[in-house]
Amino acid sequence: MSSPTHTLIDRYPTRTTGPAPHLERADPSVWGEVGVPALANFETDGFAILDSLLDREEVAVVAAELDHLTRDPEFLLDERVIIEKESNRVRSVFEVHKLSTVVANLVRENRIAGLARQILGSEVYIHQSRINFLPGLRGTGFYWHSDFETWHAEDGMPAPRAVSLSIALTDNFPFNGSLMLMPGSHRTFVPCQGETPDAHYRNSLREQEIGIPSESDITELAGRHGIAQFTGGAGSALLFDSNIMHGSSNNITPFPRSNLFIVFNSVENTLEAPYAARNPRPTYIGSRDFTPIA
Repeated sequence: MSSPTHTLIDRYPTRTTGPAPHLERADPSVWGEVGVPALANFETDGFAILDSLLDREEVAVVAAELDHLTRDPEFLLDERVIIEKESNRVRSVFEVHKLSTVVANLVRENRIAGLARQILGSEVYIHQSRINFLPGLRGTGFYWHSDFETWHAEDGMPAPRAVSLSIALTDNFPFNGSLMLMPGSHRTFVPCQGETPDAHYRNSLREQEIGIPSESDITELAGRHGIAQFTGGAGSALLFDSNIMHGSSNNITPFPRSNLFIVFNSVENTLEAPYAARNPRPTYIGSRDFTPIA
C-alpha cells in the first residue's frame, strides 16, 4: 500500500500483498569521511562498537535521571511511556531528550552527534530518542527487523541515511537479551508483507507484529552473514545502520538491561508522507522537527 499523496518514486517498496524479492541497497552506507578508528569497518559491517563512550560517573547521572522520571506515577500516564505487555513494567520511554535536560545536553556533544555526522556526511537531527528497558526475569525482547523498513513505511523516511546509537546504561551480557545483529545485512533491503493497520503503533511498540521479515528471510540472511552480538559494560555503545537486521531475545536472567537509544537522521533525508501507511506515526516516535543539532 502506497500513500496516495506521495509524489516521489519508492525505491524501497514494502508492506506488499505477497512475497517480494530482496533488494540490493541503492544508497551508500557511509556518506562522509570517517575519522574515528572504531568506525573503520562500518561500511562493511553496518555497525561499530565503541568501548567506554561514557564513563561510570556519566552513566550514573543518566541512570539516576531516568529512575527519577519513571518513579513519578503521573509520568507513567504519558503517551510516550510504553508498558510491557506481560510484566506491566516500563518497556520504553520515547522523546527522552525532551524530557531530560541531562540527556538533551549529552546527545548534542560532538563525541555523540559527531559520530553520526561522520557516517551520514551532513548535519543531523534527532529522528527518535528513547530508553529501552529489559527487566530481569520477564523482559520481552525485540524480534528480528530492520528499523528503516518501519521508518520508511510508516514515517516516510526516503532513504536509509540514518544511524542509531545505543548506549548501555547497564552491563550488556551475552545472556541478558543484548542486541544481536547480522553483519553486512544492511546492504540488503527486505520487503515485509501485509498492509499497515491504522494506529497500530501502540501495540507494535509493545510486541512487534507488523513490519517483520519472514522466517525464510531471517534464515537466508543469517546463513549469509552470521550473527554478532553487542556486549559490554555500562557506558559502551553500539552505532548501527538503520537498515541492518537486528533483534534481541527475552531476558530470563535476574540482570536487567537498559539502553539509551538515539536515532540521528541526515537533514538531507527528511521525512515525507509515509510510503506504506495512511498516516504518519506521532512525532514523539518519528520527529518532524528537522532542526540540525547545534
